[in-house]
Amino acid sequence: MNKNTSLFSLLFAFIKIGLFTFGGGYAMIPLIQKEIVNKRKWLTDNELMEVLIIAESTPGPISINLATYVGYKVKGILGSIISTIAIALPSFVVIFIISLFFEDFLKIKWVQSAFKGIQAAVAVLIISAGYKLFKDAPKSIFNLITIITIIALCISLKFFNVQFSSIWFILIGAVIGFIFYLIDRHKEKLNPKITIENDNVKEDENK
Repeated sequence: MNKNTSLFSLLFAFIKIGLFTFGGGYAMIPLIQKEIVNKRKWLTDNELMEVLIIAESTPGPISINLATYVGYKVKGILGSIISTIAIALPSFVVIFIISLFFEDFLKIKWVQSAFKGIQAAVAVLIISAGYKLFKDAPKSIFNLITIITIIALCISLKFFNVQFSSIWFILIGAVIGFIFYLIDRHKEKLNPKITIENDNVKEDENK
């Protein structure tokens, strides 16, 4: 827990993220990184990467999961509750207001034009977030093989118009990761020196 950070800071930060981010999900990552990592130093880049992986792997929106984790790390259970409510509140209020006159709202020409511009901006934000995640991700043969395999499968299935749930991609990635984990564990048992060398490398990186 960070005693120097107030609950109001958490509330303001995540209301700001929820209010000024369109598209949700990955479109939120650039603003989250700027606000949480660069400005307030609540997480490091590596911690953000790990949290994003966990948030994407667990049920629920990635932004809600991330806000809950950051709030808990900074101010405990109360912080996690406030962060979760704060990031969801702006969307809830805006959607509730729009729902009262949804059909009339969409008929307004300047609203239609604004949505087209927002769609283009969200696409750029998602591409930017993907590039940032790829740049910060550890470069290994396993990661490259997994990325290339998933991209190739996505393009092939889209090209042949095959319906394939994204859930299966997540499960496939989990199975591949578990297989590589078992292989690494087997190598470590055969050659204990590898484990010692890896531990030394991690200690040097932490220094």
